[in-house]
Amino acid sequence: MRHRDKQLLKRFRRLMFIAVLPVTLLIWTSRGYWTFHSRTFTCQRTTVQQHSVHTTYTMGHQDLRSAVLQGRQPEASVVTVNGTKTLLLSAYLEHCTDRKEVRVIAVVLRSEAVAYRCLFCCQEQLHISDGVCNIHSDHFGFAYGTADIMCPIPSGCETPSRITVTSAAGSSDVDREFLEVKNQNVKSDAFPYSFTVCLSTMYDFTNVLQFVQSLEMMQLLGVDRVVVYKTSCSPETQRILDYYTHKGLVEVIPWSLSRYLNVSLSWLPSQGPGDLHYFGQIAALNDCLYRYMYRSRYVALQDMDELILPQSVSSWSELLPQLEQKYGVDRCYMFENNVFPNTIKRPPPNPPTPPLLASWLNVSGVDILAHLYQEPYEEIHKSNFKIIVNPRAVFTTTVHGVLHSQHGCSWVDRNMARMYHTRRPSQPHLKPDQLIYDGRLLDYSARLIPAVSAVLKENGLLEEDSTH
Repeated sequence: MRHRDKQLLKRFRRLMFIAVLPVTLLIWTSRGYWTFHSRTFTCQRTTVQQHSVHTTYTMGHQDLRSAVLQGRQPEASVVTVNGTKTLLLSAYLEHCTDRKEVRVIAVVLRSEAVAYRCLFCCQEQLHISDGVCNIHSDHFGFAYGTADIMCPIPSGCETPSRITVTSAAGSSDVDREFLEVKNQNVKSDAFPYSFTVCLSTMYDFTNVLQFVQSLEMMQLLGVDRVVVYKTSCSPETQRILDYYTHKGLVEVIPWSLSRYLNVSLSWLPSQGPGDLHYFGQIAALNDCLYRYMYRSRYVALQDMDELILPQSVSSWSELLPQLEQKYGVDRCYMFENNVFPNTIKRPPPNPPTPPLLASWLNVSGVDILAHLYQEPYEEIHKSNFKIIVNPRAVFTTTVHGVLHSQHGCSWVDRNMARMYHTRRPSQPHLKPDQLIYDGRLLDYSARLIPAVSAVLKENGLLEEDSTH
């Protein structure tokens, strides 16, 4: 071959290499797209790892990529499941069942049958399993109810950090948000809090005076954490919430189910039309139970206007050892409801008479020290009890009592402790002289009155130089 021909051949080969190289690289880098089912996408926006996928389903590339990209968003408060009426509220690693799984607390349309798919972010990889929905039996006849979507943790996923739930029949362009998986660490002692009170739910709340009195009473009883699930309240109430949050006593959980559902103002559809019982109270109580399961030794589930008062000792710290000795440990302790009508004011029959707190008259709300007469006990009060529990011995709770626990519940003798409920009358036909005096609250008044006045003054709700 002549020298000129050899030069032309080398130039031709060089041009062919330059032309073919980009095509070869494109084919090589596109292999992950066409064979994605043998790849695991990370839960970040960045890279694609070359690992096998532990999955129950085969998903389209764009569908999987969408789920992955959403994993970088901040934790959502409420996650909707597209194509369904399901709302996801929170997720907790379950340590008390036989299988390793994540419990997702949700609100579901009870008449809707959905096959759920659980997506886990685990060691920066995406894993998938089938979810099983258990609807709580207490829904009071509303169309929606609280549910637990139990998500088995797939093989190869040791520490799931985030989770979301989708419908297996959902479209491929579903916009997914992830919930943080809480309760990663199990604790059996040395809890940050001894007694936590879960209050649900606060909506259009203006009862400032009774709220401050209750929070100060709870501290006298030994409570060191109060969790408030808040939908709405007055500016004065918000000021009090901010004050106690800054002190470290209160944690406020924004509760926004009313943005998604027509929530009821009552506990029965006939008394308050809507889709869901009482602003989603049961879902809030279950969330609080799991949120503080490994942060608090005991948890009390009650309302803003209720106080569980010991009768022979002064605090819950003294009461609980007595209850454990008499009824057994790790049980749910039930306290009977005693109604003190806030519409009737009568002085005590004998001294000491509580001081007239004229400076409190301009504060919005009810003064519990002015309502010391209770309605005669009726059997119906047994259905309106509240509880103190070891949260690690309970699986699901409801407004009054628990639905599923390890060791069941015990009624507490009313001479040991009972609940004081200062509210509107439950027996409005009663005359004032038919009520029964109970001055137990006055035993705390010497410490309670100055504590309440100090909080009201500090928040600008009392005059600085006011006297009693």
